[in-house]
Amino acid sequence: MPKEKILVVDDEKDLVKLIRYHLEKDGYKIIAAYNGEDALFLTRRERPELIILDLMLPGMDGLEVCKRLKSIPELAHIAIVMLTAKGDENDITIGLKLGADDYVTKPFSPKELVARIEAVLRRTKTVTTIKNYVEIDGLVIDKYKHEVTIQGEMVSLTRTEFEILYQLSSKPGRVFTRDQLIDAASGPETTVTDRAIDVHIASVRKKLKTLANRIITIRGIGYKFKE
Repeated sequence: MPKEKILVVDDEKDLVKLIRYHLEKDGYKIIAAYNGEDALFLTRRERPELIILDLMLPGMDGLEVCKRLKSIPELAHIAIVMLTAKGDENDITIGLKLGADDYVTKPFSPKELVARIEAVLRRTKTVTTIKNYVEIDGLVIDKYKHEVTIQGEMVSLTRTEFEILYQLSSKPGRVFTRDQLIDAASGPETTVTDRAIDVHIASVRKKLKTLANRIITIRGIGYKFKE
């Protein structure tokens, strides 16, 4: 059974060829675009399950492509993995805020890219089944009851801590910016500093005890819950 269809968008044709080789070897169906305009056209026509999107494109850049795709209701669900130059933390943060699912910095190993793609596709497949209950390695988060337990033992969290933990753990592996965690915990109209989120994260880690290392800091960007 063939795997998902993936659109690769990059103006470096040799890189596209390399990505195509490794993904097709793994069973994925690959289509390619070399600029932003073609990426939008092919996404509408082909409806891929995932897009590998370089941010440095001629003409319309990758961030604009991402923004436009997420603004089109019938295309907004398509997963996006950004390709970005190492150290471009600002672009990564903007892309995640626009709705990208993950990022890989250049240069990268094809094995790493395939692993990231598989993880994102797993998350997008299961996201519709995630309701109000998360269970990972003895950690249970019940959003209906607003309760957190570890190995059956109750963990006392503030409302903000609960919302941050739920946001991270309900989509393990996905990177969330501090702003996204602020919105999840307090709402988009609330003013909360980045430093405040870091303090909340530190408190959550302390209360998770042996599971504290599941919350990973992504330097300059935000946090994720280890898969």
